[in-house]
Amino acid sequence: MKHQKKKVAINGFGRIGRAILRSLLDHRAGDLNVVAINDIADIELCAHLLEYDSVYGPLGRDVRVEGPNIAVDDQRIRFTQSDTLLGLDLSDIDIVLECTGKANTEEFASRGLKAGAKRILISGPSDAAETTLVLGANDAALADQKILSNASCTTNALAPLLKVLDDAYGVQTGHMTTIHCYTGSQPTVDAPRGDFARSRAAALSMVPTTTSAMRLMSKVLPHLDNKIVGCAVRVPTAAVSAIDLTVQLRDPPTIDELNQVFANQSGVIGTTVKPLVSSDMQTRPESIVMALPETHSTEAGLIRVFGWYDNEYGFSNRMIDVAMKM
Repeated sequence: MKHQKKKVAINGFGRIGRAILRSLLDHRAGDLNVVAINDIADIELCAHLLEYDSVYGPLGRDVRVEGPNIAVDDQRIRFTQSDTLLGLDLSDIDIVLECTGKANTEEFASRGLKAGAKRILISGPSDAAETTLVLGANDAALADQKILSNASCTTNALAPLLKVLDDAYGVQTGHMTTIHCYTGSQPTVDAPRGDFARSRAAALSMVPTTTSAMRLMSKVLPHLDNKIVGCAVRVPTAAVSAIDLTVQLRDPPTIDELNQVFANQSGVIGTTVKPLVSSDMQTRPESIVMALPETHSTEAGLIRVFGWYDNEYGFSNRMIDVAMKM
């Protein structure tokens, strides 16, 4: 029997929505079938931003507008321009990839269901989700939920790493810093954003701030809640972030032993032994790529590990993976 690809709609064609489609076009064409895109922006602009990207470069495919469709090579994707899904017919859609960043309420998150879609996967934290899922951390939590959250990019990087450490050696306590590239939530020039530090120009300073990953740990790995604390520093780069984690383990390993555990992982955790920088890690599909030369320990058994993650591209690949499993 021929496998039927799931039909998906992308609601919100911003950084994550476009990265999902790019990944499907470039490397994962057989996984999902994107048949619809909805965004409040003009179709010509959305097509242009898909074809030309300041971070990832030109798509290298024939992108054009054909009536109500965005066409990529011989694939036509129907495009709608609505600030709500309620007036649309999504009865042919298996999963809505909810990428607007606004699905924080049950009313908003469930609009795709009311329009006829079978399930919703939200590309970020959401109190409206029945479950927050992070592959490599709490995979078993996936059931028949109608509305699911894929957590945040940093949670997708941190939680699988902590699970590996906890399963192998027992995590007692620790501190995480995410060295995070700037995002669209920050201004390009000084402008009020509520938080004083986050109101400063994103590309001109390192900005200390918070991370939602700490709040989400209680949902993803509840037994480690309050054992790990963390913060973020937004830095003047446009893509790729890093996790700098220091932990106290119940049974501290040697550096070589720990690096071998990382090297034995596959899927969401990758490794590198090369002296790479952040720009080298663009379009890496893993949730986190451990930099093995950066593993250190003290005589007292305090362990420091460091890993890179492309916070857009890697996270978008997890959206694809979770959608396939739903």
